[in-house]
Amino acid sequence: MRNAALVLGIIGGLFAMLVGFFSYGYTEFINEYGEIEGLATQVERVGLIRFVSFFAPLLAIAGGAMARIRALWGGVLMLLSAAAMFYAFDFGVFTMFPIGCTALGGLLALAAGKPDEPKAHF
Repeated sequence: MRNAALVLGIIGGLFAMLVGFFSYGYTEFINEYGEIEGLATQVERVGLIRFVSFFAPLLAIAGGAMARIRALWGGVLMLLSAAAMFYAFDFGVFTMFPIGCTALGGLLALAAGKPDEPKAHF
């Protein structure tokens, strides 16, 4: 389960990077060149879109990378990434795979049967 969580987190993070590049670029394009009547308008929450475009892929990739050794931490990071993408971008044709991969990876990491090693967290 931990290996599946690792793979799903990294794949979901890479797809989230594509969504993030497009979303950040779209907001920057509209700021630079202005809105196109009936075709392209600026989003309401530009700061939120830019923040999630950067941090959601990082959380997903980091959570996937941590899933084998620290499944609890990795699972929480992947679920936070999926929730942030769902909140900022909503569920659509381009976001269903990043959200689905990171959410499933997070659930698998949390459901991993073997507990983490008994080490100090810091």
